[in-house]
Amino acid sequence: MIYADVIVDISHEKLDRSFQYRVPEEMEAEIQVGMVVSIPFGNGNRERKGYVIGLSEKPAFDLSRMKELHGICSSEETTEERLIALAAWMKNRYGSTMVQALKTVLPVREKVKAKEKRYVILNTDEKKAAELAEELERGRCRARARLLRALLREPKLDYTRAARELGMTSSVVKPLIDQGIVQVTQDEVYRMAIDGSNIPREQLSVLTPDQKNALTQIEREWGKECPRPVLIHGVTGSGKTQVYMKLIQQVVDEGKQAIVLIPEIALTYQTVRRFYGWFGDKVSVLNSRLSAGERYDQFKRAKRGEIQIIVGPRSALFTPFSRLGLIIIDEEHEQTYKSENSPRYHARETAEYRAHMENAYLVMGSATPSLEAYTKCKNGEYCLVKLTSRFEDRPLPEVSVIDLREELKSGNRSILSRSLKNAVERRLERGEQSVLFLNRRGYAGFVSCRSCGEALKCPHCDVALTEHNNGRLVCHYCGYEQPRVEKCPVCGSPYIGGFKAGTQQIEQVLHRTFPKARVLRMDYDTTRSKGSYERILSAFAAHEADILVGTQMIVKGHDFPDVTLVGAVAADLSLNEADYRCAEKTFQLLTQAVGRSGRGSKSGEAIIQSYHPEHYSIQAAAKQDYEAFYQEEMAYRTLMDYPPSAHMLSVLAAGEDAELLEQGMDYLARFISRISEKYKVHVIGPAYASVGKINDIYHKVLYLKYADEQVLQDIKNKTEKYIEVNSGFRKLYIQFDFT
Repeated sequence: MIYADVIVDISHEKLDRSFQYRVPEEMEAEIQVGMVVSIPFGNGNRERKGYVIGLSEKPAFDLSRMKELHGICSSEETTEERLIALAAWMKNRYGSTMVQALKTVLPVREKVKAKEKRYVILNTDEKKAAELAEELERGRCRARARLLRALLREPKLDYTRAARELGMTSSVVKPLIDQGIVQVTQDEVYRMAIDGSNIPREQLSVLTPDQKNALTQIEREWGKECPRPVLIHGVTGSGKTQVYMKLIQQVVDEGKQAIVLIPEIALTYQTVRRFYGWFGDKVSVLNSRLSAGERYDQFKRAKRGEIQIIVGPRSALFTPFSRLGLIIIDEEHEQTYKSENSPRYHARETAEYRAHMENAYLVMGSATPSLEAYTKCKNGEYCLVKLTSRFEDRPLPEVSVIDLREELKSGNRSILSRSLKNAVERRLERGEQSVLFLNRRGYAGFVSCRSCGEALKCPHCDVALTEHNNGRLVCHYCGYEQPRVEKCPVCGSPYIGGFKAGTQQIEQVLHRTFPKARVLRMDYDTTRSKGSYERILSAFAAHEADILVGTQMIVKGHDFPDVTLVGAVAADLSLNEADYRCAEKTFQLLTQAVGRSGRGSKSGEAIIQSYHPEHYSIQAAAKQDYEAFYQEEMAYRTLMDYPPSAHMLSVLAAGEDAELLEQGMDYLARFISRISEKYKVHVIGPAYASVGKINDIYHKVLYLKYADEQVLQDIKNKTEKYIEVNSGFRKLYIQFDFT
């Protein structure tokens, strides 16, 4: 007798444990871990769906009380046992329910009807078919004769195309079927995520000495008994992708599979073209922009082993490969690798665990590694490999930092500084391209002075205060508040307020300033529809526009040989986010942006506009000096007890009742302070989240900082149990987040 441990898919009831069911004898040979099953549940034995997370030959309780499985849901795809184990790890690591973790690792839960295509096939020899065609022509059965003539030229015809081009109807084809002359077949066809017909095939290029050295170092690490994750730190344009290709080729040649993670869907178009050019139809893509049918078909192809390389954002990490050999995380520093939904997993950590489970290699790459990853290299947990020169020894762009305070003093109130305006004019005259970007994500809410550039910050947390509609300035770390100020507290200037510029405004300014210039805009508004990324990027690559303006998505990972100018319209936007990582984000963004210029044979230029030109993140980005930035930023993190100097756990709570939420978070804060007292854990808050109310749901957050992550993990586990046994928390939605 076999017994199945089943997680019931009723997460709204906060039921997060397994139930054991007896497996009927006729199902014993078929049942597997990962299958979706139907079960009787509760007093009324209502039929529910659940996931099999374990099988056993021993019952956990009295057999007389144990219910029996109803059946296996054949309409749903199963997953691998290893992915179930990964979900269990994510549940424990990130504090979600098992159901939430399972839903994360199962790429496709509902089976989509397979797409089928009908064909008409010649079912007799050509001589007999030709004779019959002549006979039909004499008998004025011209439609049937046309069909036979077409089949003589092409023995297998697409039914739909034949109906359209030959005037074929069911009355035409049926007599031929009855005579056994033709037959109609149905073949399953995949809804392809990539149209590879217009992508030229390429040969893997010869590596530069720098790249060969990097490859040798990685292979040496892979030869060890317990190989470490590898971090490739290469300057922008150093050819990290070429190294990835060689590594993937090695893995594929061994009959194994590779997952390539990219930070944004916007990068899919160019990345996939390059990978497809080298590896052909061994490559596919998974992302949220695909239709349900396309996603389902790629999922199916992966399970069947028909593809060996998958490219996509963080969710592609859960591709059900059975022979996983390599995981690559490109631009590993990007914040998009962190999930905003429960479980709030980080792709880097989760990839490291999956690679360990499946004896696969993990390789990460970035010109601006995250402080967390680089610190692990310093500590010896990761293997650091450096690429110090650009591909073909191309020079780095010439970088200018423009002080916007001086522009204001000289009477220039435009978004474009005089230097940037002149630089764009020169590119237009020479027929070269320019990219102007605005980090729009970072500007909302912060207040700064246009005269001296000072942003108003929390006196306790050293992060920017956020302006609310009621005129109050609030810190979303500790809850500190103060009224809005009318004059700058540093220089006394009245030119203080929120930064209002957006990409649309920049586009309008460009049209007024350069009326003959062709301008493309790429931001959230212009990329909502399917295929919009590809259309905009391919148009710019084909030189159908002179200037590309947009948010930060346009300066990440793209390679346009004719772009010789990159302009950061307002570098301070990201520098003044209400986030302790704002200097790191600014450095990463500006360094990546500078690296987009001059990637072809022509030399490049980058112009950074800022109210804080002397800030270490801006100066380091201009010089492309990662080490200088790392040292400065780590000193700040150590002083303030921020990661990676210490570990930080966020407790996020949401609820419809503001009073109940406040009361619940106060109880949690007191409980956590009590159980963590002996460790002297730094507890901050509770405070309202950066957006305190969304769709009538209130949000508050509590922060815990400590050097030992295991202590925070234990506090999380105890807090989870405290929440579980106290009914007062049932109307609150609580998440945990390790940052």
